[in-house]
Amino acid sequence: MDNNIRNIRKRLGFKQEDLAKKCNVSRQTINAIENNKYDPSLILAFRLASILQVTVDEVFNYKAGD
Repeated sequence: MDNNIRNIRKRLGFKQEDLAKKCNVSRQTINAIENNKYDPSLILAFRLASILQVTVDEVFNYKAGD
């Protein structure tokens, strides 16, 4: 599942570490999600969207078959 986290995070001026602290996860987790190496739980996906002030649909690009 592709995502727009890096673009949205940078637009808001957050570093990976800043976003990680707000989400209560490691910086490595944010990095893995941004690089499509890890799909977050539904709870984390909603938390990310809330912190980034966008909808889940704006954060994640779901493609059937993923």
